[in-house]
Amino acid sequence: MSRSRRRAALWERVPGGLDGRRMLSVAFVDRTGSGLWEAVSVLYFTYVAGLSLAQIGTLVAASGAVGIAGAPIGGRIADRLPLTRVLIGLQTLRAVAAFALLTTDNFALLLLFASVGSFGDRSANVLTKLYAARIAGPERVRYQAVSRTVANAGWAVGGLAAAGALALGSTSAYQWLLAGNALSFLGSAAITALCAEPATPSRTVAKSGEETRQLSPANPWRDRRYLAFVTTETVLFLDDAVFKVGLPLWAVHATDAPHGLVPLLMVINNVMVVGLQVPLARFGTTTAAARRLLLPLSATFALAGIAIAASATHGAAPATVFLVAATIAFTLAEIVHATISWELSIALAPDTAQGSYLGVHGLAQSVQRSVGPLAVTAAIATGPAGWLVFGAAIAGTCLIQHRLVRPRHHQAPLSVPSVTVSEH
Repeated sequence: MSRSRRRAALWERVPGGLDGRRMLSVAFVDRTGSGLWEAVSVLYFTYVAGLSLAQIGTLVAASGAVGIAGAPIGGRIADRLPLTRVLIGLQTLRAVAAFALLTTDNFALLLLFASVGSFGDRSANVLTKLYAARIAGPERVRYQAVSRTVANAGWAVGGLAAAGALALGSTSAYQWLLAGNALSFLGSAAITALCAEPATPSRTVAKSGEETRQLSPANPWRDRRYLAFVTTETVLFLDDAVFKVGLPLWAVHATDAPHGLVPLLMVINNVMVVGLQVPLARFGTTTAAARRLLLPLSATFALAGIAIAASATHGAAPATVFLVAATIAFTLAEIVHATISWELSIALAPDTAQGSYLGVHGLAQSVQRSVGPLAVTAAIATGPAGWLVFGAAIAGTCLIQHRLVRPRHHQAPLSVPSVTVSEH
């Protein structure tokens, strides 16, 4: 079989059929736009909008705080309205907000538009995950692994295009990158419009003559077990802050490694995610398997903390070796945790309120974006001991989550159909 035929065969095997493949296209287009913009957003606000450092910091922090609300609100809306229509609306909202940034250099307006875009971004992220869960069914973990691989590839394409555009060094280059990001949202909306509305698992069919009854959807804010799970997830998502803030600052300020190593560490992370996310996802395709993975994940986080602490040793060569080892360990932890998180966030949510529950779960990533940089900078300020404590704390959280999500055999299954539609 030729290489092109093999690729076509793999494409046909994507869970979710045609709509699943279309949503992978959405992920690629969306993340390509994000790759164009996010790496240069601070530069745009500096050189094009003319904002001060204090204004940029305020804009990023405030818009991020508004985005936190996007996850639970978007999930709640998706439990009540057609999912594809809500997704199209959010993608359009993101496009409008991005285009609006091009129209002004007024700080208050830029803050407003950035906040609207952040809200749409976090909402769309949760709803895309919900769509995948509904169309892929039992294969949702594998589908999410493929989706994450495609998204990372899109990010790389966008980042390379942004690097080429920045070589021009002109104001118009920044404006075109922002416009490209906005157009990616419109493209995502157009592709989503071609997708069918997925079946809602909370709907069952009753035979004619049977009593139809409707129960109130479960409320994630009253589910203490799920809220505790989300709290532990906030800690486990700290690997994101390690790669965005921790490793670069630590490598430059606390080790003898050459500064040119930093971008190579990011390349290692991206290549590993693209190459290993799908193969490793097969180890967490059931709830029990995902729970078991928390034990090796705990050990991996602990080893990652030890490796990055050891990189403070004198000498460029040993520092480089330990930084690469830390990057590999944190990336493996990122990949494994993504698999665990995808499965458990759905498995612990009742079918009647998957959107609301996933929205609350989305808070973990949103909150981590705010507290994560503070956690890793605290570790950096404390020195090698800080990284040992950092790794041990996340490892311990894995063990807490392992106990938290243990099966409760005395309870009814979590996925219980509660909305009944009469069949005539």
